[in-house]
Amino acid sequence: MEKNITEFNIFILKMIKIYGMLIRGLEPLVILWLLAQTPHHGYGLILEFKKLTGKKLKPSVIYPFLHRLEREGFAFCKVSRKGRRKIKYYSLTNKGMRLFKRVRDKFNKSFRDVILELVR
Repeated sequence: MEKNITEFNIFILKMIKIYGMLIRGLEPLVILWLLAQTPHHGYGLILEFKKLTGKKLKPSVIYPFLHRLEREGFAFCKVSRKGRRKIKYYSLTNKGMRLFKRVRDKFNKSFRDVILELVR
């Protein structure tokens, strides 16, 4: 019986690892989707990602991706001040929205439902 429990624990740990890999692979798509909905600052994206997936999005993932989107013309940044702090809100440009729509259209409805179930 103890051997079965150990094998089951190993199986569960492998499934958790695979789930984590799937979520990490979806990070850019989820960020793009969130930006297509409304402007966000980096920390706001981290919080929304956590709500959607239960996983923490690392700053080392979010900020380079946002900078790349901006550098390549897919997003733009509007700086707002909150006291002494500057907060950068990112939005998709028309080019970014076209990219989002192209990516979205690549997923047929049934596959999209599977992905949404994974991140909930």
